[in-house]
Amino acid sequence: MWIIPAFISASLLGLYDVFKKISLSGNAVLPVLFLNIFFCCLLLSPVVILSCFFPDTLRNTAFFLSSIPPSDHALLLSKAVIVLSSWTFAYFAIKHLPLTIASPIKATQPVLTLTGAVCLFGERLNLWQWAGISLAIVSLYLLSWNGKREGIRFSRNKWILFMVLAILSGALSGLYDKFLLTRIDRMNVQIWFNFYQLLLMGGIVLLLWYPGRKHTTPFRWKWSIPFISLFLVLADFAYFYALSRTDAMISVISLVRRSGVIVTFVAGAILFREKNLKAKFIDLVLVITGMLLIYQGTE
Repeated sequence: MWIIPAFISASLLGLYDVFKKISLSGNAVLPVLFLNIFFCCLLLSPVVILSCFFPDTLRNTAFFLSSIPPSDHALLLSKAVIVLSSWTFAYFAIKHLPLTIASPIKATQPVLTLTGAVCLFGERLNLWQWAGISLAIVSLYLLSWNGKREGIRFSRNKWILFMVLAILSGALSGLYDKFLLTRIDRMNVQIWFNFYQLLLMGGIVLLLWYPGRKHTTPFRWKWSIPFISLFLVLADFAYFYALSRTDAMISVISLVRRSGVIVTFVAGAILFREKNLKAKFIDLVLVITGMLLIYQGTE
């Protein structure tokens, strides 16, 4: 059953966004992103070490890392470029936008993923799934619309543009995942694209941020930073497990993953004391209803 790990991944992604917001508040974006990727690789490194030097330890488990040809590594490098682009845009947007606005906007990403899944992979949805997706898309749009009440003009705000670019690249990444998992096992996908991101982001930090660091927002260490990586690694593990199932539908999984907006909404209300919560809560109920309809359609 692939829908359960998809919902687990959604909850973990919500926590990931909360710790990301805490870490980015008043902080330099690029080094926080680099440390996030570094800690992700650190958490995944025991799997690499055990698989390479003590293969019998993990061989018959869900964590075993098999060897793959160079051509597959090239594909994973491409995924790293796509994901790093999405994360960079999203980090800047989340830093400068209210969490109860940024996360719902990001949650509209499944609209593009759904379109791509139907066109590229021939996925077909049943009536329950169509009803759930339609309701969720409408509710997420209404949540985003509430941002206008907070003085955020979507057509002129560059951080909104950054979030849109994060959505576009994120949708491309989701569709690419579906393709990758037809030829590469999920552990290789999760682990190697993170290590390739570390190399790419290391170069960006050294060449772009470090030389001019004294003229931009200073970097401050926060203990919330490692938790970004922890919840991301766990969320990705559940996500790739769900997507690796033969009957899994990327269109549905992509939407379910965005239901983590429920977690960020609660955090935005309690931790960050954000505004217009009553109107946003009504729309959030529609999101939950949409998720329940999707779950019913996969039973």
